[in-house]
Amino acid sequence: MSKKGSPSSLRLIMAGLFLLMVLLLMADLLLGSTSLSAADVLKSLFGQGTPHGEIIVMQFRLPKALTAIIAGAAMSVSGLLMQTLFRNPLAGPDVLGISSGAGLGVALTVLTITPLFSFAPGSTLQDWSLILAAWTGAGAVMMIIMAVSARMRDIMTVLIVGLLLASAISAVVSLLQYFSNEAMLKTYVIWTMGNLGNMSYSQIRTLAVATLTGMALAFAMIKPLNAMLMGETFSRTVGVNMKMTRIILLASASILAGSVTAFCGPLAFIGVAVPHVARIIFGTADHRTLMPGVALCGAVILLISDMISSLPGGGQIIPVNTVTSLIGIPVILWIIIGRTGFGRKF
Repeated sequence: MSKKGSPSSLRLIMAGLFLLMVLLLMADLLLGSTSLSAADVLKSLFGQGTPHGEIIVMQFRLPKALTAIIAGAAMSVSGLLMQTLFRNPLAGPDVLGISSGAGLGVALTVLTITPLFSFAPGSTLQDWSLILAAWTGAGAVMMIIMAVSARMRDIMTVLIVGLLLASAISAVVSLLQYFSNEAMLKTYVIWTMGNLGNMSYSQIRTLAVATLTGMALAFAMIKPLNAMLMGETFSRTVGVNMKMTRIILLASASILAGSVTAFCGPLAFIGVAVPHVARIIFGTADHRTLMPGVALCGAVILLISDMISSLPGGGQIIPVNTVTSLIGIPVILWIIIGRTGFGRKF
């Protein structure tokens, strides 16, 4: 485990990240095709703005910003859990096919189940059916990856298996798309681009409840996660129940990645890149600091991605998945060439 900074400096960094997240939240509310002043935004938040301003802020910008915070934190913590569990610096929901598994669950729901049953658009039943389908798909893929990693310790082999699984899932999804009707196909294609908007407050509450459940499981595993940094043998000697720990981590990572993927689509590279960014910022691999730090970093980075996706103006918003890829790929390249010192921390 790397040498940690002083507790006071770590608290200062954490407070700085939280303040940055709040500032970016306000900046995200200001940005958009319609120009609003800071005073207009603040008045709208407290129900004292113009009707037009309140509609823009309360029905469009605020839900999108809140979704960015929740999704960024959840995907980042999911990636951290997977990197520690697999002892793999490139582990993440999208790289190992976990997001693809969640996407398969969503595809089965949107392209086959939804056309057969009458779900009210945005209803709680529809929301939870998507989440449960995404959890199931993500969990199934993660169990396969865990089984492979238990037999093959080579990092590249596990990554190749994850990529093969993602390709196989992509083929199945393509087949589902081929036989689906035009309306359902359009809905699914838009979902695959990644979207933080068009979320109602009821859907945000559903997403928040699901991700808080996954976060609670993750934070409960901080001590076993720190022990796992020293290896499986050490973990067993200090009394860690590895079988139960793996099950809980599997459940937590699948809930976090699956919930976000169900509502926001696949958010590329957030889960892989953000844990490394947090390690660099905090200078530690201690999960007591890293877990909340990764959550804050994920929220900050996805808020920045959301603002960049809105920059073109004129009512046009580019897919947030494009922005997260452009941010995440340089970080992944940095990891590959060994400049993050990841190996010294594991």
